[in-house]
Amino acid sequence: MSTRTRRRFDDDDFEPSWAADAPITDRIDDIDDVDDTTYSTYGDATHGPSPVPEWVITSAAAVDTDLGVFKTGKEADVSLVRRSHGGRTVLLAAKRYRDSHHRMFHRDAGYLEGRRMRKSRETRAVETRTDFGRQLIAGQWAAAEFAVLSRLWSAGAAVPYPVQLAGTELMMEFIGDEDGVAAPRLVQTRPSSAEAAGWFAQVRDALVRLADAGYAHGDLSAYNVLVHDGRVVLIDVPQAVDLVGNPQGFTYLRRDCENICGWFQGRGLAVDPNELYDDLAVSVPGASP
Repeated sequence: MSTRTRRRFDDDDFEPSWAADAPITDRIDDIDDVDDTTYSTYGDATHGPSPVPEWVITSAAAVDTDLGVFKTGKEADVSLVRRSHGGRTVLLAAKRYRDSHHRMFHRDAGYLEGRRMRKSRETRAVETRTDFGRQLIAGQWAAAEFAVLSRLWSAGAAVPYPVQLAGTELMMEFIGDEDGVAAPRLVQTRPSSAEAAGWFAQVRDALVRLADAGYAHGDLSAYNVLVHDGRVVLIDVPQAVDLVGNPQGFTYLRRDCENICGWFQGRGLAVDPNELYDDLAVSVPGASP
């Protein structure tokens, strides 16, 4: 991996070397090590659910070009990757989780309740946060997000398609324009009343599908909901909570409802977090909130 993609930034301070709304062709001109290309790792990775969308390039002869980080956070960075083969090109979002010395997951213990390791040694390592345990946790987050995205995508929820998983790198559908401009987060938008109502209905539908699959998002806010061409897409689901297996599951669910309803209330929409919570709770199979 190049030095460009290894650099770490804080969300508030990160300033990419290219303009955020610049097309890919302009970005490449601004990147001094644009030869950061490799053959596709799709063949050696764990694949997303079937049916695989037609836009996914699966050939082992495909070439991946890393165009740089476009989103950074405490737990992972997301880079824009262009995969090309036979005249076809697709953009992917490559989410790379931090290693055990750089990751800063907050409230690890609460989110990990209900998750089980295959071996007692691994369970002890995770519980005591040894170096080995912390590395296992890093892999758990990537695998958890891949698994949740796969299940939700198959259920028809509005989430990015998970293309592949290799270690602590998750490659998924890029939500944005074909020239590489990422879709804005909900918090960056200024919707009309009609738009807000439509977007909330989409968010509610996505949350119902999560609950029906037995999950709460766990960290839902206007910062991890994208809006692209009027379509709402939920992102950042590594902290998705098992509503049955996690003793705090319904606490996280209620907080999700309060957070997202609070944002829409601030835009003049009359939505009730308690009503949303009740609607979602009854959708959870085999649970008693």
